[in-house]
Amino acid sequence: MKLFEAAFPFADDVLALPVADIDNAAEYYAKAFGLTEIERHENPVPTVIMERDGTRIGFAVNGGDPTQDGAAIRVTDAQRAKDEFEANGVETGNWRVDERDGQKLQVFFVVAPDGLCYYFHQTID
Repeated sequence: MKLFEAAFPFADDVLALPVADIDNAAEYYAKAFGLTEIERHENPVPTVIMERDGTRIGFAVNGGDPTQDGAAIRVTDAQRAKDEFEANGVETGNWRVDERDGQKLQVFFVVAPDGLCYYFHQTID
């Protein structure tokens, strides 16, 4: 069953989130989030594009500050995502319900070892 629905960048580009090392990023996100590498480029900067359930997230050695970036990822089942990530050794935090534009969202956060922050969310009734 599909888990990832969409990804939205905090800053500029969800396909160019800043990292220091492409190989480390690809390895971490494959293990942690179950992403699969689908593209890799060296020019203009080293970049890897990864995907899960048709949702793409990319990482680039672009000089950006990862502690100031990340993505909001909409999932079909926040509890399933949290449980899966924790089983993969990922530390999750701030399990809570947010309200935005009259909608309630079950949310949690992951701060990856590279400093990028992820806001996982699911719309709830």
